[in-house]
Amino acid sequence: MSAVIQARKLGKRYGSQVALDAVDLDIESGRIVGFIGPNGAGKTTALKAMLGLSEYEGELRVLGLDPRRQRRELMEQVCFIADVAVLPRWIRVGEAIDFVAGVHPRFSRAKCEAFLARTKLKPTMRVREMSKGMIVQLHLALVMAIDARILVLDEPTLGLDILYRKTFYEALLSDYFDEDKTIIVTTHQVEEIEHILTDLVFIRDGRIVLNATMDAVAERYVEVMVNPDRADAARALGPINERQIFGKSIFLFDGADRTRLATLGELHKPSIADLFVATMKGTYA
Repeated sequence: MSAVIQARKLGKRYGSQVALDAVDLDIESGRIVGFIGPNGAGKTTALKAMLGLSEYEGELRVLGLDPRRQRRELMEQVCFIADVAVLPRWIRVGEAIDFVAGVHPRFSRAKCEAFLARTKLKPTMRVREMSKGMIVQLHLALVMAIDARILVLDEPTLGLDILYRKTFYEALLSDYFDEDKTIIVTTHQVEEIEHILTDLVFIRDGRIVLNATMDAVAERYVEVMVNPDRADAARALGPINERQIFGKSIFLFDGADRTRLATLGELHKPSIADLFVATMKGTYA
């Protein structure tokens, strides 16, 4: 596999505030990457740099291109969704299709119309007449009809109910993603994308604190649930986090001996949400 995004010492400051602190990052083709961090961590700044929307320090190549100097060529191969609510309320379905067809050379009108044929959307309908779910369907049709090599999703399902969030990600997997495409997604609803990710990146205070495949994460981290009488023994092994549930303690370990942990209690695979909370502990203090 070849890296479609390569960053070396990527940095960005806003006055005295460091938004990105010498970030090194490689993202391979054909991956679905969860780019996760708390508010103000630097993830949106990093995405803006990748899309040529922000100046930066260091070296950055996206599909072999310099986003600052070759943004036009880059945008022919990249698609970006910040929020499904960005479509103007006055626009009709047919007008939205005409617009995207006119600005993106890799857009397929036939593919878009085929997707919309499976919905209740009609060419004359305006966005203001649609439910949020219908807007999601229109946005998906427009996006999935673009043969982009990189799709960047920045909180794409913000404000949608769980049904349409699930529909959004299922449609991406079944109708869009393949081995030649790369998807980068940021969201605070990490539990909803856990099952689709191939890679996980945590960013905190402008620095990458975790960058691993999901398989590596599963091998590296483990939780053990122990009764109160075994809690001190578990603490002696140096867990990175401890929480309580139903009168028992759950300890999260990084690279610990699982055979030894199994003598203390039940072993479990930690969720991304639990791993995120442990990694970001103190961020909101």
